[in-house]
Amino acid sequence: MGFLNDILYFLIVIGILVVIHEFGHFIAARLSGIRTEIFSFGMGYRLFGYNKLKGFSFGNLPKDWDGGPYCDYRVSLFPIGGYVKVSGMVDESLDTDFEKTEPKPWEFRTKNTFQKIFVLSAGVIMNALLTVAIFTTIILIEGKSLINTTEIGYVQKNSLAESIGFKEDDKIISINNVPVKTWDEVFTLLTLDQMGKNRKIKLIRGAETIELNADGKKILKTIADQKPIGLSPKGWMIYINNVETLKPAGKAGILPGDTILKINGEPVKSSTEFVSVIKSNKLTPLLIEFKRGSEVFTKQVTPNNDGFIGVELREVYSGPKLIKNYSFFEAVGYGFSETWRSINLFLSTINQIFSGTISAKQSLGGPIMIAKMASQQAEIGVINFLHFMALLSITLAIINILPFPALDGGHLVFIIIEGIIRREIPVKVKVAFQNVGMIALLALMAFVIYNDIVRLN
Repeated sequence: MGFLNDILYFLIVIGILVVIHEFGHFIAARLSGIRTEIFSFGMGYRLFGYNKLKGFSFGNLPKDWDGGPYCDYRVSLFPIGGYVKVSGMVDESLDTDFEKTEPKPWEFRTKNTFQKIFVLSAGVIMNALLTVAIFTTIILIEGKSLINTTEIGYVQKNSLAESIGFKEDDKIISINNVPVKTWDEVFTLLTLDQMGKNRKIKLIRGAETIELNADGKKILKTIADQKPIGLSPKGWMIYINNVETLKPAGKAGILPGDTILKINGEPVKSSTEFVSVIKSNKLTPLLIEFKRGSEVFTKQVTPNNDGFIGVELREVYSGPKLIKNYSFFEAVGYGFSETWRSINLFLSTINQIFSGTISAKQSLGGPIMIAKMASQQAEIGVINFLHFMALLSITLAIINILPFPALDGGHLVFIIIEGIIRREIPVKVKVAFQNVGMIALLALMAFVIYNDIVRLN
C-alpha cells in the first residue's frame, strides 16, 4: 500500500499544481482575446471531454477537427498534470501548422508584447497565488502555535549543536543580534534565514551571558544532508505512537499512548537519545520508566539482536505555548510574507549548490522523492500536506520563470527580443530552441530520477 499511496499523492499534487498553472495561461489568453483550442486534465490520449460543437464525447477527436472559437475541455489518459493549447503559439506540442496560414486576430502571434508577456507569465503568477492562498488558509484555520520558550532541553551527542557549544538548560536570547522569544524564532534564525551565513548566538548559562559562533556553511550542509541539528527545547516528551505486540516492548506491556520518562533511572529527553540507548544495549535488560495517564510504571525490556524493542515514537511538546490567531487581512499578509520567505529559501539553496557549499545530489529531488514526501506529509495530516504543496507550487513557479528553452521563461525571452527588434523570430528557430530545451530537461529528469533511486537505497 505504501507504493500505491506514494503514486496517488504524487498524482494529486502534480495534477493540482499543473492544472492551476495551465489555468493561468488559459484565463490570460481568454482575457487577451486569444483562442484556446484545448484544455486538458492529464496528458496523451483523450478519454472524454466536452466542447460546444460536439457536446460530450468519448475518445479522440478527428485529426482535422477545428473547434473554431470553442475550447475542448478534456480528460486524458495519463493523469500527470495537464496542458492548454493556445492558438498561434509554439509550445511543447511543437505544432506549427498555423505558420502555413495568414495570422488571425485571435491568435497569440498577432498580439502585442505586453499581452504575450501576460499570457506566458500567468501560469507562474497562478502558482505563486496558489502558494499565498494555501499559506493564508493554513494560518486562518490553525492560527500559529508557538513554542513559548528558548530554553534548551536536549543537545544530541556528536551533533552540530554540540560542536557549536550548546548545552542543556542554556537560554538563547538572540541570534545575529535579533532577540528571540520563541523556539520557532530560534529555529528559523538558526537554520533558515540567511542560509550559509555565520551565526552569533547570545545565551544565558547559569549566571553568565555567553556568545557562541556557528559556521553557517556547516549548518547548511547538515540541513542539506537531512541530518538533525541535534537541538530540542525544554518540554519535549517521547510519546509511544505504536507498539508491535510480539516484540520486546509489546511483551513487556508498553502500550500506544505511553510517555517515556527514564531508562535505567536516567531521564530521556528526545527520541534520538532513546533510540541511541536502545541500539547500544542489544540483548541487555533495560528498566524503562513510562507514564500512562496519571500513573507511572517501570518495566524491564530487553532489546533484540538488531537493537529494536518494537515501538514507533513521536515527540510531543508539553511546555508553554503561545497561540496567535489572525484576522483575514493579517492572514493574507502572512501568506505573502511566507511565500516571499519560501522564494528566498529556494534561491539561497540554489546559490549554495552552485557555490559548492551543498551537494546537488542531496538537495535536488525528482518525482520519486516528491511522491515519497507527499505521501509522508499526507499521513501526518492535511495541514502538512497543504504546506508541502505550497512549497512545491512556488518551487515550480520559480523554475518555470527561468530563461531556459521549453520553460515559460524561455518563451518570455523570445517575446522580449521580438518586442525590441519589432519583428517575429522565425518559427524554425523557436522550434530548434524548444527541442534543445526539452532534451536538456529530459536529461535533467533522468539525473534526478537516478538520484532519487540512489538516495532511497
